[in-house]
Amino acid sequence: MLPFRVDYVSTFKEVENIENKKVRDIDREAALKSPQRIENIVKYILEHFDQKTKRNIYYNLNDRRLAGFNSIFAVDSIEMAILYYARFKKQQAQLSSEKRLRVAMIYSFGANDEAIDGIIDENPEDTSGLDKSARDFLEQAIQDYNTMFGTTYDTSSDKFQNYYKDLSKRLKNREIDILLVVNMFLTGFDATTLNTLWVDKNLRYHGLLQAYSRTNRILNTVKTFGNIVCFRNLEEDTNEAIALFGNKEASGIILLRTFQDYYNGYEENDKKVQGYVELVQKLREKFPASQWIDDQQSQKEFIQLYGSFLRMRNLLQSFDEFEGKEILSEREVQDYQGTYITLHEIYRKKQDVEKEYINDDLVFEMELIRQVEINIDYILELVKKYYEDHTQGNEIMVDIRKTISSSVNLRNKKELIEQFIGTLSSNSDIDSEWEAFVKKKQKEDLEKIIQEEQLDEKETYKFMYNAFRSGRVSTLGTELISILPPMSRFTPNSERKEKKARVLEKLLQFFDRYFDISSGRDLIAD
Repeated sequence: MLPFRVDYVSTFKEVENIENKKVRDIDREAALKSPQRIENIVKYILEHFDQKTKRNIYYNLNDRRLAGFNSIFAVDSIEMAILYYARFKKQQAQLSSEKRLRVAMIYSFGANDEAIDGIIDENPEDTSGLDKSARDFLEQAIQDYNTMFGTTYDTSSDKFQNYYKDLSKRLKNREIDILLVVNMFLTGFDATTLNTLWVDKNLRYHGLLQAYSRTNRILNTVKTFGNIVCFRNLEEDTNEAIALFGNKEASGIILLRTFQDYYNGYEENDKKVQGYVELVQKLREKFPASQWIDDQQSQKEFIQLYGSFLRMRNLLQSFDEFEGKEILSEREVQDYQGTYITLHEIYRKKQDVEKEYINDDLVFEMELIRQVEINIDYILELVKKYYEDHTQGNEIMVDIRKTISSSVNLRNKKELIEQFIGTLSSNSDIDSEWEAFVKKKQKEDLEKIIQEEQLDEKETYKFMYNAFRSGRVSTLGTELISILPPMSRFTPNSERKEKKARVLEKLLQFFDRYFDISSGRDLIAD
């Protein structure tokens, strides 16, 4: 299991010197449900969602490319769930479509008495105990869900059970950004794509650890800890729960250190752990950003040092305090990234023929490299700027080349992009001309593969069209065999395998070059 990072976000100040406990409780209850507090918390979540869940960071899961992780928002009553859901709808209506989050909600009937640990078992199969207003609102929320996903669920017994199952599946598949709950999904539910729990309810003891533990299931090197964001002061309860259960039921649960520790370094077991500042200083001193590294030993040192930098930066990016303290300029990061990716390509090739070049001590953090997506739209904007601003033309071209070199996804498009730039003039309509250029080059490149390998043209186009539609090149079954040229039954089996492997490699390279810049609609043979 991963460690936790817990943030305590203050949402209101209590009036001091209230001696009467009942008066204090009434005052707290009113304050917790106040429209302004609900408004501020929803605003905070919408503003910090991308940062906490790494929404702008990409990774692969089961042949799907996903953006960041998702979250659960736990509140202490159905009434609060209704208030929050309505406020999310209102605030999101003011956002552009690409900024909106997919918010879902679920609750069912539970006992009225508050459990000692803050979690009461809810029956996922029964809404009959809900009063009319709560059931009517849940019905509306499920209709929103139906609109979002094209489903037909409601609060009737059978359909609500299926809604619960479908919701669970979509949460695991990262199709939902925020799931608003009262008690459901806080115990027993595991989703590796979940990394954040927003909390506006009182939790204690085992219930607190159970709820927190929804976020810390291991997935990949991008997800290094579970995020807990508390809108109530649960610090004492958190420390008490860890002290009571940490070594028994939470598998040695641990909390992350402070921002300052990771940024400036700290000591642990009489050993100095380098912080972000020290890692950046070493990078700059030992490996100036714009200089190539020649000797093999220095290359390996750089690979290890930059890997440590990537891991530490990935950890710090969820801390609010990190903004503006990155130290390295964007240009320096591009230079280092370009060197790192080039070395990865060099050592990967060496590994094929000389396996001693890579050992267990040399690990490339390519998942962390790929996490910041630079798409073709960004490059096209730079190209437009290049033609609009003649005074900084050379500088912009340097930016274009460095940006391409620092991106795993754009490197194999470098020649394509440079060829396109060579066709332009100051009067060019860059967006439409890029689309036409890609369409033309895509067909030319596929025709070249077909001719070189004497493939069946119609079947090859169909094969690649299906690849673009599904998001991957099929390597199994008879699909690939159907595009290969007929061979004599006397052809050695080794030759058949070699031919198949060579064709597959060319088609994979073609797919990687064009997949994220073309819809594949043009890959239909005339």
